[in-house]
Order: sequence, then structure tokens, then C-alpha cells
Amino acid sequence: MNLDKLRLTGLTLLMLFTTALLHACPVCERNQPKLLKGIVHGAGPDSQWDYLIIWSVAIIAVASLFYTIKWLVKPGEKEAYHIKYSILNDE
Repeated sequence: MNLDKLRLTGLTLLMLFTTALLHACPVCERNQPKLLKGIVHGAGPDSQWDYLIIWSVAIIAVASLFYTIKWLVKPGEKEAYHIKYSILNDE
């Protein structure tokens, strides 16, 4: 039981310190555009094209996540000769 408490305490401290490191430092916060202030490190987007690229990647990632979950939950293969039945059948 003590080992579990020790692991939980260590994990909690690790998460607290990690999230504190993820926030932007004052210099980065000052250089960021209004939309990203306090969220990210670095110089920030250089032009409007950077926002287009970021939003495109975000849309692709969300679509990929959606279809991954959808096809894992309900794959839709109903043919009797589908390869999954060679594994699922006990014969």
C-alpha cells in the first residue's frame, strides 16, 4: 500500500512540475500574438500562412481521431470471408 501512495505522490509531483514548465515564460509571452499569449514558447507565427497550416493540421488530426474511434467501435465488416473471422472462429 505504501508503494502505491509513493507512486501516486511521485506522479502527482511530476505532473505539477511538468505543467508549470509548459506555460510560456515572460519573454515569450511578450513576443506572442494576443491569441497565443501565455500558452506557447517561442517567437510565434510569422504570418497568416502559419495559422492556416496549424488549423489544417488540427482539422486533419481531429478527423483522424474521429474515424479511428468510429472504425474501432463499429468496423462494419460483415462479410463471412473477412480476415477477422479466421482469427475469431474457434474451428
